[in-house]
Amino acid sequence: MTISYYLFVLFLLVPIIEIYLFMVVGGLIGVFPTIFLVILTAILGSILLQQQGIATLHRVHHALQQGQLPTEALLEGVVIVIGGALLLTPGFFTDFLGLLCLTPAARHYLIAWLAQRVEVHSNQSRPRGRVTIDGEYRRSGEDD
Repeated sequence: MTISYYLFVLFLLVPIIEIYLFMVVGGLIGVFPTIFLVILTAILGSILLQQQGIATLHRVHHALQQGQLPTEALLEGVVIVIGGALLLTPGFFTDFLGLLCLTPAARHYLIAWLAQRVEVHSNQSRPRGRVTIDGEYRRSGEDD
């Protein structure tokens, strides 16, 4: 199965789950408390996103100062951005997924899980270091 199939299923199922949860929660606590809860989770999510994002930027900066590649911190940053987008999307299911992305333990587990399933290819035929390209140039309008 291709990624487009999974994306199709995702874009089909997530709204159905959200509508179902809105109906259930709205039936239990009422319409206005449900709306308030959705707004509250967006506000709390944005605060948590800011805190986690700043902490990740500090880890990237620290790794760069040590002369290391901040690959893990950058991957965490990507997951944090995804989590923030999910938290800002109205709905309880997306809020739950967003909170998982912003929770450090769940985030580390997700990154480790993805690292086992993703294969990275690199092009090793590129030259390393400085490359000098010889050539000639001529300004337009000049006669030879």
